[in-house]
Amino acid sequence: MTDDHFSPILASKPRLAERLALWHAASMVVISTWALGGNSDWACTLLSAWGSLGGLVLLRGLFERWRQPGACRRLFWLWPWAAFNFVVLLSLANPNLRAITGYGATGFIPGGERLWLPSCARPDQAAQALWLFDGLFLTAFNVAFLVRRRAALRSLLQLAGGNATVLAIFGSLQKLTGSEGVFFGAISSPNPTFFASFIYHNHWGPVALLSVAACLGFAWYYAEDALQSYRDVWHSPVAMWLLAALFLAAAIPLSTSRSCTLLLLVLLAGAWLHWSWKRIHHAARRPRRTLAIWCGGSLLAAGTVSLVYWLGQPIIEARVETTREQMAAAQSRGNLLGARSQLYQDTWRMAQEKPWFGWGMASYPTVFSRYNTQTSPVDRLPVVYVDAHNDWLQSLAEHGAIGTALLALIGLLPLWTLRRYPGTWSLLPRYLLGGCLLVLLYAVVEFPFGCPAIVYLWWLCFFVAVRYRQLTIGCDSP
Repeated sequence: MTDDHFSPILASKPRLAERLALWHAASMVVISTWALGGNSDWACTLLSAWGSLGGLVLLRGLFERWRQPGACRRLFWLWPWAAFNFVVLLSLANPNLRAITGYGATGFIPGGERLWLPSCARPDQAAQALWLFDGLFLTAFNVAFLVRRRAALRSLLQLAGGNATVLAIFGSLQKLTGSEGVFFGAISSPNPTFFASFIYHNHWGPVALLSVAACLGFAWYYAEDALQSYRDVWHSPVAMWLLAALFLAAAIPLSTSRSCTLLLLVLLAGAWLHWSWKRIHHAARRPRRTLAIWCGGSLLAAGTVSLVYWLGQPIIEARVETTREQMAAAQSRGNLLGARSQLYQDTWRMAQEKPWFGWGMASYPTVFSRYNTQTSPVDRLPVVYVDAHNDWLQSLAEHGAIGTALLALIGLLPLWTLRRYPGTWSLLPRYLLGGCLLVLLYAVVEFPFGCPAIVYLWWLCFFVAVRYRQLTIGCDSP
């Protein structure tokens, strides 16, 4: 029995902890996305401090619910997170680098750690990174732990989708008018490929992908409900969510993010195939009408793609030409990955040095210089990397096999506990999880989880999907 059915009073009047969890989660959506995606010192501090309120909300929820049978069982999902925190906290007391100062500069040399314990390169930076991660994660987890109504989950997700749509429109106007800085030039961006409020286009891309997936999920949700609650599909919110998905989809190629554009095509192709399968499934009832709808929908999809291309044609064609030149240069060297290949090899050597616990949280920018073998062809100075451009490899380098496994278990455990319950997943959570999967695939070639906004939105979409599934099948246990 779900919490929705536990008591009519509880179902109709959400308690304080649930309201706090929803408002806190909603505020983090807005803050994390508009505060440069969290990619500045002041934004990281703001998100860490505001996210820390998630711990207080969790305590309030425990106070309200600890006497209800089975109400706190989802805390079982937190044991990998607690174990990961324990490993990181142990590493803070065991630095593996020693700072040396000379000629007005500070350098780091290895040594001094206890080899059988987890260690970290920079305890101060590791503590700050853990503070930020815990704030983002607990804020999203509270949604799964405390929210007891699917309508509330949909409202939170609709706010996130609407916020992303506003960002897409804002970023597109900013791009098409040739703005030279974030917020129409009000803030100078350290990266020329900024988009909307994000200083790096490859960080905007995953946010848009997750949002497109959510919009498509809502379109399906309202399409299935149209006959019961509305006159027809076109008098329901379906068109609104398809339009939002169009704005978000157009903003991805406009941002010049090539990898996310390819993943967007995968997502849209999957959605079109899913819709086509649904049409074929109903073809036996009214074949002519079904064929007409399928042809009209396919033409609309093709027209949408053409419109997106027309809007961003100069930007898209310039990016395609750049890609062609890079591919030609890589083929001439006999290495399609180019500099990425050497970067991945050097990162793998760094990971092999400490295979179990890694070099410590947030250690990559400091430690990788010891393993970096790439130099600039102009002045022969080392090329500086602060990210591995592969979050999976970077996780192995920073957290080792044990830490990476614990991070994976944080997500796998909730999914594993739902396997025992019969029935199919409804379309909204399935599209959300599809978006989450695409971001995980994207992390093979980029560093989306180096952006706090993406970390938070990924966990939020994940926990909303899992909790929605629980409430759909009438389950409130682990």
